[in-house]
Amino acid sequence: MATSGLPFDDFRELLRTLPGPHEQAEAAVRARESTLIKPPGALGRLEEISAWLAAWSGHAPAVTRPLVAVFAGNHGVARKGVSPFPADVTQQMVANFAAGGAAINQICVANDLGLKVFDLALELPTGDITEEAALGERDCAATMAFGMESIAGGTDLLCIGEMGIANTTVAAAICHGLFGGSARDWVGPGTGATGEGLERKIAAVEAAVACHRAHLNDPLEVLRRLGGREIAAMAGAILAARTQRIPVVLDGYVTTAAAAVLFAANEHALDHCLVGHVSAEPGHRRLLEKLGKTPLLELGMRLGEGTGAALAAGIVKAAAACHTGMATFEQAGVSDKG
Repeated sequence: MATSGLPFDDFRELLRTLPGPHEQAEAAVRARESTLIKPPGALGRLEEISAWLAAWSGHAPAVTRPLVAVFAGNHGVARKGVSPFPADVTQQMVANFAAGGAAINQICVANDLGLKVFDLALELPTGDITEEAALGERDCAATMAFGMESIAGGTDLLCIGEMGIANTTVAAAICHGLFGGSARDWVGPGTGATGEGLERKIAAVEAAVACHRAHLNDPLEVLRRLGGREIAAMAGAILAARTQRIPVVLDGYVTTAAAAVLFAANEHALDHCLVGHVSAEPGHRRLLEKLGKTPLLELGMRLGEGTGAALAAGIVKAAAACHTGMATFEQAGVSDKG
């Protein structure tokens, strides 16, 4: 993606000119829904998912090329002891994804989903957000552009996930910077921080927001100062999916925090996104309230990796299959309600 002028100019323009829903495709689905061989509304939220798929793809509901995209990054703030695990676990987990040994691998196999994992310069952690910006402007813009280009292979349902030691600290800082409250409102255990470790995490989020407070009126500045490479790449992928009419399923707290940056810039920027699940990480529920999003699943999960989004993709696939495969009352020779 070529940029012109300042590094974020093209992204600001995209956020101002996002395409809206395909109203004719959505109307056609709703009209057909009323003829299917079932009582009105009997499939509950599956019916809304079918209409959502049509609205944001521009055609009848179909999921034939679903993709889970997992973005991995490392964070300088990990040096502050905010996670029980060292930063090199990020690289080790990326290797595990490649070997097929992670939870996301099994869920993708079970739901017949493609999987791509993107290693975002793991050998170069971002700046420590308690002391400096995570990324320079050009680095952040380039990473967003990489995220946009990462889905170029084609998909009709994009599930977005992440991996990165300390990235729940980063997610909490982004949410605190965008939506206020206290650091304690947004910080949770992540990979298992408790006691003094949890207090260090809260202190790091407080220090990060205080360090960058003068610049937090601009959502893209929040992203580059408090975020990370996987956060920027996920924001880019979500934005690209909108321009290419690809419906998106978001994973947990960290993924939704990346999406929240776009929402803060344009309150309609996430209309093409469903949230796969609500994480056990407490800040996620608070964040979904801010975004006005209702998750599909609540399973007490907090693993990341795109696991909640991938599980929800099975529901989205089922919604599309029900809508397109069910007979109408007329086709089945069954009497409709009088």
